[in-house]
Amino acid sequence: MEKPIRILHVLGGVGLGGAESRIMDLYRCIDREKIQFDFLVHQDKPGYYEEEIRMLGGRLYRVPRFRLINILEYRKALREFFGKHHDFRAVHGHMTSTAAIYLPIARSCGIPVTIAHARSAGVDKGAKGAATRLLRLPLRKKSGYMFACSKLAAEAVFGKKNTLAGNVKIVPNAIDAGAFRFNGEMREKMRRELAPEGRFVIGHVGRFHYAKNHEYLLEVFAEIVKRQDNALLLLLGEGERMEEMKQKAASLGIADKVRFCGNQKETWNYYQAMDFFVFPSRFEGLPGTVIEAQSAGLRCLISDAVTKECIVTELAVSRSLAESPAEWAEYVLANRDYERTDRYGQIRSAGFDVREQAKWYERFYLSGNAE
Repeated sequence: MEKPIRILHVLGGVGLGGAESRIMDLYRCIDREKIQFDFLVHQDKPGYYEEEIRMLGGRLYRVPRFRLINILEYRKALREFFGKHHDFRAVHGHMTSTAAIYLPIARSCGIPVTIAHARSAGVDKGAKGAATRLLRLPLRKKSGYMFACSKLAAEAVFGKKNTLAGNVKIVPNAIDAGAFRFNGEMREKMRRELAPEGRFVIGHVGRFHYAKNHEYLLEVFAEIVKRQDNALLLLLGEGERMEEMKQKAASLGIADKVRFCGNQKETWNYYQAMDFFVFPSRFEGLPGTVIEAQSAGLRCLISDAVTKECIVTELAVSRSLAESPAEWAEYVLANRDYERTDRYGQIRSAGFDVREQAKWYERFYLSGNAE
């Protein structure tokens, strides 16, 4: 039997983030007798998915984390790496901030297919964000494939001209839709564990990062509590702003009604316990969590900064962040009564089921044809 071809995915790390979770969903579903994934990461500490990657047959490699002051060291490390490891069929770059550095080096070492994959429509605030925009600019000169999870992400990274010209392949962030479909029995079990006595449960899934706008979410929840005293907020995820948000909850007087659940492997079970999903991000690519929530039959209130491409059922509605937290709270409470139903068929029909998407990726990786 022929050995599988190997695809190198380039990421910041393999923690429990959105892009990482989507790639792992794909990895679990792709035919690993034909295609294997390896990972090049930019951090020394072990990531959440490392053990599973090795179990599935993948390899992990490391290069130094990029900082502007170490650009020469970074280039040298990449040249050494691709000089030794040039047998990949493709290099799939999800870390677009430095893709204009590592993808040309990969091509110069004989790797036939390179992909820059835009997964976010924004950048961090301040100098870091400005630097990211500058570093991405060379990606607009067409060389290799351009993928994006949404039109907004495509325009943000590759520019409107490339997007309008059809140079960017839109590949939505697909999920394991079957795992997240509504399950009444699991809902009862999770409610007994997390929210007894009929509490009204608001939920959010996402790392504690500037983009996710947790402070606004907490302000919305504080307004909900004023009107619905038995409300509970479940926050899944971790990140650099987690402690700051714990302090914010305390300052709003709602600390006893907010549960910081950390990273959870079986997130699908937590969606079952929720009554409403609130997602006020400042920017996104295409958040898989909003697709997951709809698959679980949850009503979702998202910010209008989030691409409309993730609104695939009537359950999801967007509102402006210019509105007050009280207005968001009023909307949630006015729409809290509804019947949870299975939305798997709608999610799959909209192209967000990873099992279907895995078939497309298999054809692409094997042929190099993205049509």
